[in-house]
Amino acid sequence: MENNLQILIKESGLEETKANQLLTNFQDYFKIASEWELKAKTIVVNNETQEAEMQMARAGRLFLREKRIAIEKSRKELKEQSLREGKAIDGIANVLKGLIEPIEEYLDKQEHFVEIKRKEEEELKRIEEEKRIENERIAKEKAEREENERIRLENEKLKAEMEKQEKQRQEELKKIEEERKKENEARDKKLAEERKEAEKREQALKDAQKEEELARKKIEEELKNQIECPYCHKKFFLK
Repeated sequence: MENNLQILIKESGLEETKANQLLTNFQDYFKIASEWELKAKTIVVNNETQEAEMQMARAGRLFLREKRIAIEKSRKELKEQSLREGKAIDGIANVLKGLIEPIEEYLDKQEHFVEIKRKEEEELKRIEEEKRIENERIAKEKAEREENERIRLENEKLKAEMEKQEKQRQEELKKIEEERKKENEARDKKLAEERKEAEKREQALKDAQKEEELARKKIEEELKNQIECPYCHKKFFLK
């Protein structure tokens, strides 16, 4: 068992002092476990009358239980100590790292001055190029908005002019229609008056012809009543 413990500690890679500490704390337990592995097998209980063997088994069990509890206690103590050591080591390492890293970074900057400067210049150029592209994009969008607004205003102006022209055209058409209506009414009135005058003249002509016919008939009637003197050949009307 001691050889197994030594092999186990050796394979763990622990520093010698730590390894010796573990051997000191646990090698007796390995010896006890080895002894009781053999001693326990000599205690064999087959019937109820073997009270001595049972008592020996009880004493051995309680003894091993006590050793197992002691082993667990040692384990916890050693682990807590290791944890405290680990925390202390981490704290010291962090402090030292905090002192060394800024110096290391400073020296790194001095060592790679050319590369850092070149990267900074390239980064500056990249930022300026992105800024230029962004400004061009903004200017382009602004120009497009202004052009769209100009087109919109121009379209509204053209629309207003077309509406105005259409209104004027409608008014002119209305005026022409009214004038044509007035002319037609005047023409119709004139034609009606001329037709009326013609009817008057026709009626007057008819009346004149009628009077003339009456006069003619009257003369004919009078001629019928006229006689001629056979001696002097004068004509006389009979009354």
